[in-house]
Amino acid sequence: MAERLQNIMVKRINDLLAGVPMTIVSGICLACSLLLPRLGVEMPVDPAWAAVIISGLPLLYLSIWRIIHNPGISKISSALLITIAMFAAMAIGDLFAAGEVAFIMAVGALLEDATTNRAKKGLQQLISLAPVKGRRIRDEKEEMISAEEIRKGDILRVLPGEAIPVDGKIIKGETSVDQSIMTGESLPVDKGEEDEVFCGTINRFGAVDIEAVKVGEDSSLQKLIRMVKEAENKQAPMQRIADKCASWLVPVALMIAIGAYIGTGNIVTAVTVLVVFCPCALVLATPTAIMAAIGQATKHGVIIKSGEALEKMGKVDTIAFDKTGTLTCGNLEVCDIVSFKQELTETELLRLAASAEAKSEHPLGKAIAAFGRERGLQITEADDFKMEAGKGVYGEISGRKLFCGNEKYLAQNGITVGKQGKEVLERLRSEGKASVLVAENGECIGVIALSDVLRPEAGKVTDRLKCMGVSTALLTGDNKKAAAYFAKKAGITEVYGELLPEEKVKNIEEFQKAGRKVCMIGDGVNDAPALKTADVSVAMGAMGSDIAIEAADIALMSDDISKIPYLKRLSNATVTTIKVSIAMSMTINFIAIALSLMEILNPTTGALVHNAGSCFVVLVAALLYDRKFEQAD
Repeated sequence: MAERLQNIMVKRINDLLAGVPMTIVSGICLACSLLLPRLGVEMPVDPAWAAVIISGLPLLYLSIWRIIHNPGISKISSALLITIAMFAAMAIGDLFAAGEVAFIMAVGALLEDATTNRAKKGLQQLISLAPVKGRRIRDEKEEMISAEEIRKGDILRVLPGEAIPVDGKIIKGETSVDQSIMTGESLPVDKGEEDEVFCGTINRFGAVDIEAVKVGEDSSLQKLIRMVKEAENKQAPMQRIADKCASWLVPVALMIAIGAYIGTGNIVTAVTVLVVFCPCALVLATPTAIMAAIGQATKHGVIIKSGEALEKMGKVDTIAFDKTGTLTCGNLEVCDIVSFKQELTETELLRLAASAEAKSEHPLGKAIAAFGRERGLQITEADDFKMEAGKGVYGEISGRKLFCGNEKYLAQNGITVGKQGKEVLERLRSEGKASVLVAENGECIGVIALSDVLRPEAGKVTDRLKCMGVSTALLTGDNKKAAAYFAKKAGITEVYGELLPEEKVKNIEEFQKAGRKVCMIGDGVNDAPALKTADVSVAMGAMGSDIAIEAADIALMSDDISKIPYLKRLSNATVTTIKVSIAMSMTINFIAIALSLMEILNPTTGALVHNAGSCFVVLVAALLYDRKFEQAD
């Protein structure tokens, strides 16, 4: 227990010293150590000691921790090399050089931490969607019980507006269920006896009795939560490039320093080599470029949560889109009005349907009524209004008896849909549209179709991505005909429809097994596992669910998918800038080593050259912030 408390105390002290306030103090002390002696101000103690203690102790702690805990060659890190250089500089009395290398590393660590912290609230929000109670029917009596008490085979009653507590099968009643949490479908799905329902989905209209089939951890929603957890655990933090190179940097630096000492007999030259060889510029190059790119993206309404996301986006060769709310606007609009009677105009058919649907609570009915009002039509209040959940409505409009609904509803009321009507319905279905039939006096007189609307920029986005060598795919919970129709309009050739969340995940995993780097773009709760499974993910921020936004690496705050090609170009440029910065930093280091061996540089001047090189690399990386990209316009 005492040892554990001691470890906790050491870590707290280390975190305090490595924090922003103390790093600022370290920098101020380092500046005082350099400037005050040159101004003729004598100090009883060199201020560089403060920089060595503040920035050096966390560095020493990190290098020792890695030696103890890291396996194999990973015990040797950039922190170890810089710690050696720091102690070597202290050994010959050059405190400024010792403090400088420690301070630069502290700044690099803070920059990297600032770009890699990621939100973790999405999982908690997903868990909050799980129903906590259910209404069980036993001995013809209703009782409210907790979701944990529900067992397979129990009969549950779900009233309008309630969440379905388990996966089950309807045994009595008919309704419409909002399944957007699971499938992302924009329309409630009509359900009747023997139809499946999923945990967490919302019963919109009629009361239904269901038999529990999958309960507790076996339910669809709990599987969804579990997949997000598992995918979260698979995300590995981005390793520092300097640490990847440390396995050869440390031995090379030590050999050159020892060689310099043997060749010159001057310990100062050996220490200078260690100081200028420290990979501070190398450490700063990556986080600075990433911060600049993240700032650039933020100006254009693109929120990037981590440097890892940028790095991976640069390698993406496949972008998978969800449909509803991502490729489309997610809003239903009347798109076709077809009259089956020559004397009945489209305007009059719309007026009759809008009047009949004016009191409807179904999304299709509401959309028709709203469209009629927008067109300035005179909406007459229906007499004797009746609504059957999941089927349709009946109403008398100025003495005219109208039925509006699906084929099943019309057949139930003795009305048949003729050959012309069936042909029109089939065409509309093939275009992914929802249809409402209108009947009067036992005859089907027309049909009104509604559809989600493809984002106008979708086609240009896919064309630009193809020009960049990126293939596109559509993964959606909507029906296959609707998926195929919208994919064709958007120029997407790979189409996968009627997918549950786990099936979207499987499709992405299949892409990855084929060696493809996948970016998933979605907006719904149901997209969260796919977003987490993909190599990098983008959420539609303005209208997307909070859970999708938290699960994704990147969020488009304006829901403008034309930012996707811009994002791809930005990430490509960031990766290129990082590579150029690394090459420059290594070049500066080797030039400084040559000058050290020639005894032109000493530890103090070497530290200044080393610092100037780091600043130059940072400046090059920072230029990303103001670079212009065509797709950002």
